[in-house]
Amino acid sequence: MRLPVIVGFGGINAAGRSSSHHSYRRMVIEALPQAQADHTWASLAALMGVNWDQSGATRGKLASGTLIRRIEPHLFDVDAVPWNRRMQAHSGRQPMHFDMAAKQLPRELPAGWRVTPLDELTVRVEVDQVMSFLLPSTREAAVKAAGQLPSGFDPGALYQSRNHPRGLQMTIYAASDALANTGISWEVLSRRVPVDQISVYAGSGMSQLDGSANGGMVSARANGFRVTSKYCPFGFAEMPADFINAYVLGSLGATGASLGACASFLYNLRMGIGDIQSGRSRIAIVGSAEAPITPEVMEGYAAMGALASDKGLRGLDKLAEDAEPDYRRSCRPFGDNCGFTIAESAQMVVLCDDQLAVELGASIHGSVTDVFVNADGHKRSISAPGVGNYITMAKAAAAVRTLLGEAGLRSGGLVQAHGTGTPQNRVTESHILNAVAKAHGISDWPLVAVKAYLGHSIGAAAADQLVATLGIWEHGILPGITTVEKVAEDVHQSHLALSSKHRQVDPAEQRYAIINAKGFGGNNASAVVLAPGTTRRMLGRRHGESAMTQWRLANDAVQERVEQYDQLACDGPAQPIYKFGHQVLGQEDVSLSRDRLRIAGTDIELDLNLPNPYPDML
Repeated sequence: MRLPVIVGFGGINAAGRSSSHHSYRRMVIEALPQAQADHTWASLAALMGVNWDQSGATRGKLASGTLIRRIEPHLFDVDAVPWNRRMQAHSGRQPMHFDMAAKQLPRELPAGWRVTPLDELTVRVEVDQVMSFLLPSTREAAVKAAGQLPSGFDPGALYQSRNHPRGLQMTIYAASDALANTGISWEVLSRRVPVDQISVYAGSGMSQLDGSANGGMVSARANGFRVTSKYCPFGFAEMPADFINAYVLGSLGATGASLGACASFLYNLRMGIGDIQSGRSRIAIVGSAEAPITPEVMEGYAAMGALASDKGLRGLDKLAEDAEPDYRRSCRPFGDNCGFTIAESAQMVVLCDDQLAVELGASIHGSVTDVFVNADGHKRSISAPGVGNYITMAKAAAAVRTLLGEAGLRSGGLVQAHGTGTPQNRVTESHILNAVAKAHGISDWPLVAVKAYLGHSIGAAAADQLVATLGIWEHGILPGITTVEKVAEDVHQSHLALSSKHRQVDPAEQRYAIINAKGFGGNNASAVVLAPGTTRRMLGRRHGESAMTQWRLANDAVQERVEQYDQLACDGPAQPIYKFGHQVLGQEDVSLSRDRLRIAGTDIELDLNLPNPYPDML
């Protein structure tokens, strides 16, 4: 079976650019050597349009404009959220009347309306009964914090975004960042692999819900506007994959998106590694993009009691009713908490099979061996947790044991917890993780919960967790759950290691991580990811020392190109790949025979003599 190797990654979230571990480094920046910290500050300054002068004031500005914070006005005004207030008016003793343009009269007059022309353009309307109105108004948002992209960063300004929804703008940036992080041009990669052996699996757990897509489509008529031709197609949940194929790669390979609410990224990762392990694909780009910071989405989650509201945060910290909460500490996984904090993120991971990775000299960031997915069974509430996550975590731990042995499972591993910051999650997930650790004799299983920094990006959440894990393996710092003062009393932790402070680990001794995700509706997924050292040892056993020596020589040039891109992106926002209308193919380019399919102007030639997969049954 082929091993799916992580050869590149990139994206954007509340901590900044993901490639070269910058978003991870922002989370632990106070624990980094000064030179590394300054390099990440420079990366953020380039994104945020700030002059990086290495002053304390500039560092403060960059720090305050990242991670979870008060929602900024360019997304929406949390103190004056637009809404239509329903009201009724009656005429009293005299009929109520008003004048209006004749062309604005509805096709069917409401009951009780009497219309009198005043001139060719204007009419007078008289009403002598109760009328209902929707009056434009504003209100204060109950939830004012979110994990937003760095202040001043506008992904749509970096290319001709043509009214693209924010999630798709983020997709273009993330895919471009991930490809650059491979250090190998897409032209080189695609020439080495047949067109039908490339997969792209990426989507949004909630689709594109802002005013440029589904949000505009469902609200336009109600607000008196026209539905445009772009709303519907832009809104599809698999559109991130479609955008990558159409405007970044020009790929003709396998594509799609698997949706599982907050576990969506791991669902897509499962399809990608399945393609590589089975030999269907040699390269798989897997990701998720979510842009849910809109008043409507946040009100939906707030109505469920799922979000950390200002009132709830004030209650936790015993603040006065008019005091502003500490928005930076809105998300408090496994501590005394009151709800999760919504966030936006787009992350992409580039996978290829182990043979191709060795031949290309690709960087080895780790490998993914399994993603286990299980539902919860019968439920009382669609949003309530169930037992499916016990199955996925138990299988993931068992898979690690099979690969690395009992000793390998018990040391050198970590768990990236879903860790939403809700009272229910802290109890249920901690019980699951603690029970699995106890069953395998693990005494202090390190637990990491990066939503404390980034918030909950719904379908992209597990991608945030994976990218942070790659940073841990590079720098050896476990991010502490710094938003909590102590672990809540109802958290199960007899076999877990939780900390509010950063912890040092030896990257050379890290063997594996389990990425855990839980989603509404009973969507549970746990992924087994092997550390770079573990992966390289496996590659050495399979391919031999001679091949690994050649890999190291080739990787020097790859690393040099990665560093060149990183420096370029620290000097100014890197321009994403966006190829609109580039080498568009049509029916005239296709040559089809019984045994071959060729596409003119390309190296694409497909053999249609497919093997019979069921020879013993026919």
